[in-house]
Amino acid sequence: MQTLGLSPLRRFAPLAPVIARLLVGVVMLVHGWQKLVDMTPAGFGEGMLAGLGVPAPVAFGWVVTLIELVGGALLIAGLFTRVAALLNAAVLVGALVLVKLDIGLIAPMGAEMPGAELEFGLLAGLLAVALLGPGKPSVDHALGIEAGAPTLAEDGELVTT
Repeated sequence: MQTLGLSPLRRFAPLAPVIARLLVGVVMLVHGWQKLVDMTPAGFGEGMLAGLGVPAPVAFGWVVTLIELVGGALLIAGLFTRVAALLNAAVLVGALVLVKLDIGLIAPMGAEMPGAELEFGLLAGLLAVALLGPGKPSVDHALGIEAGAPTLAEDGELVTT
């Protein structure tokens, strides 16, 4: 990294989980809001999940909507961050298996639905947040739920304080 001249960016490494949780949290919150307002959780369940063979589709429609909506808000706030990240990751794994497996990573031109690239990108962000924690500017950190947040030691190594 020193050769590329990018080593000064290392000092911003502790911001990575914060940026990831905020961006992914907004996307998940908006997806949940869309299900709640535009199609309703029952409509999502009956329209999409029932067609995929999901048992109790209306109940699962509500579960998915609430995980995305509440989980997204929790990610933005940084409250119960790891749980919210893992629950949202489970929703995305479900979407990948039930919907996107047949489509592939990038959908062919003219396909009805997009490929799995969004789900994989969001899943990467959620797993990073679940593994790294919320970062220092978070409710988890303020309440002492998280013992520490990633910071840089003097030697440039990423450590948890």
